[in-house]
Amino acid sequence: MANIDYYFAGISPFSYLGHRAIEAVARKHGCGIAYKPVILPELFEVSGALPPAKRPPVRQRYRLLELQRVAEMRGLPINLKPKHFPVDPALADQAVIALLDARQDPTDYMFRVFSAVWAQDENVSDPRVVERVLDESGFDGAAFLEAAQSESVAETRRQNTKEAIEADAVGVPAYVLNGEVFWGQDRIELLDRALESGRAPFHP
Repeated sequence: MANIDYYFAGISPFSYLGHRAIEAVARKHGCGIAYKPVILPELFEVSGALPPAKRPPVRQRYRLLELQRVAEMRGLPINLKPKHFPVDPALADQAVIALLDARQDPTDYMFRVFSAVWAQDENVSDPRVVERVLDESGFDGAAFLEAAQSESVAETRRQNTKEAIEADAVGVPAYVLNGEVFWGQDRIELLDRALESGRAPFHP
């Protein structure tokens, strides 16, 4: 069975917009998914990417167009200028790792975190918000909030980031299949095609 490494950050709008789509592709092909939250600024340092506020105005405007187009295509609500963006998603993202360590499925929780930022104007750097979202996802929020703050969980996130850099992930979301990286939710269809054809991975 193929396995997809899924690199993401909880405040990434394109991770939000692609989340259900990559899950659907994985189900279609019977693939496993390895959920790997990363430290996005460290990827940007290597790839030369800039945070949205530091991009030239023309690129900032185009990003807003893309968000609307993709949200419409995926049937998802989108707030173009959320009240709490950017914030540090470390705690929310590390809760994903804590769930995985406990052999729990983080998929619903992840989508709720993405939605909290991009549809509900919530601050996912606030521990109270993270605990509540965990609770709403059917987990013991207080317990997983505590686990998310452990050094071992933080180290896993750092290791995920190193792996993403080694895989040439330019940013997030990035999906890696058999060593081939697909950067961006708009590459999910290409990943689907690669799985459909069973072709060998492409390399630079």
